[in-house]
Amino acid sequence: MRFRRWILPGILVIALAITGVWGYNQYKIKKNYETTMQNSYQRMFYDLKDHVENVQVSLSKVLLADSQEQNVILLSQIMQQAYLAEEKLAQLPISHKDTAKTEKFLNQVSDYSYALASNVLEGSPMDQDQKDALLKLQNYTDYLSQELMGVHNKLTEGVFNIGEIKRKEKEDIENANDNMLNVRLVKLEDKMTKSPELIYDGPFSDQVLSGKAKGLGDKKVDIEEAKKIAQEFTGAENTESIEVIEEGEQMDKTAWIPSYTFSIPKESSPEDSPIYIGVSKTGGKVVWMENSRAVNKPKISVEQAIEKGQKYLVEKGYESMESNYSLQYDGLVLINFAYKQNDVTIYTDLIKVKVALDTGDIVGMDAAQYLKAHHDRNIRQPELTQSEARGKVKTDFDVDSARLAIIPKEGAKEYLCYEFKGTYQGGDFIVYVDAITGKEVKILKIIKDENGTLTF
Repeated sequence: MRFRRWILPGILVIALAITGVWGYNQYKIKKNYETTMQNSYQRMFYDLKDHVENVQVSLSKVLLADSQEQNVILLSQIMQQAYLAEEKLAQLPISHKDTAKTEKFLNQVSDYSYALASNVLEGSPMDQDQKDALLKLQNYTDYLSQELMGVHNKLTEGVFNIGEIKRKEKEDIENANDNMLNVRLVKLEDKMTKSPELIYDGPFSDQVLSGKAKGLGDKKVDIEEAKKIAQEFTGAENTESIEVIEEGEQMDKTAWIPSYTFSIPKESSPEDSPIYIGVSKTGGKVVWMENSRAVNKPKISVEQAIEKGQKYLVEKGYESMESNYSLQYDGLVLINFAYKQNDVTIYTDLIKVKVALDTGDIVGMDAAQYLKAHHDRNIRQPELTQSEARGKVKTDFDVDSARLAIIPKEGAKEYLCYEFKGTYQGGDFIVYVDAITGKEVKILKIIKDENGTLTF
């Protein structure tokens, strides 16, 4: 009987011990996960800071440089570093509405540098207005760099944890703004609102996106209709969970598509960052979508990701799209898809798709340029044959492939060109020859590495 009296307490003690061990293991797993996420966010932030500092330094150099070669080199560096800074900023666990203007600013710096480098290569040196614009960009970039340095110092001193922002956003956006990182970046957004408007040429410039959007139609969409469109696009279960962030009144109508911006919580894991989506006020088209979830170790190839991106576009109603270039980073791949009409590749009608390599999920889409430029074109017949156009290119350029393409140039204009891909002195290039005049209008260098394919 005495032995039996100790059986139940003994079992309870053993059960409590097992529960304690299990709980402690779960605590360790949770802490390890939080540490991993914290390290990931900190690395993204440090990379962002370094890229912005590189942009600022290169801008100061290009104002001093006087040779064509140095200008092209420095402008190319600015373009690349600004693009990388924009990508890192988009991945931080901060509300899109708090960084949208800064992302736009970095995108403009990248595009403007690209356009100036193209002009210099074509024999048009920078004029005083362009140098004045670069000086303004340097001043704003210097301000951005100082703000990021202030946040960097706070991180180094351990004043706050960058991962806290993600958790605080779930509780109350006002609490998140009390955090030093968000306060500084929101303050930065006010400064970026006053950044200079840039006017330039180039395939990804705001001039290409200016004017009336050709791919939207004329129907006006109210906010409730836009909510339903966002719900259908993302597969959200109900419109009640969709939060309105921006109604589009304050957007720059000369450069962007006025849109409703929504935040949609993820039904399966509402504690994660929501999905952000923009729906145009005219036409009710999804202009962009961003799902900034954490990405795990890659399990699919870039080729498989491209296939998933192609299928995604077809499902969303975008037919006749072909992949052209891709960039792989941080477990993601960003793919450019261009529209094809009558076997002519139209680079102005561009959609960017971001695919997570762990699951193949589509975690980002930007159709702004497509919606601005797309329309049924009456493509004229070339006045040069392919062979005649080939004669306009250096004879020792080893051509691998040739086709017709439409490329953007000088704002809203489009040029019908022959696109020649090939190699020259060990490098990969693309040469565009105007199919009407025979003028060599653009040369791009192809950079291939383990992260994908880029053109400069």
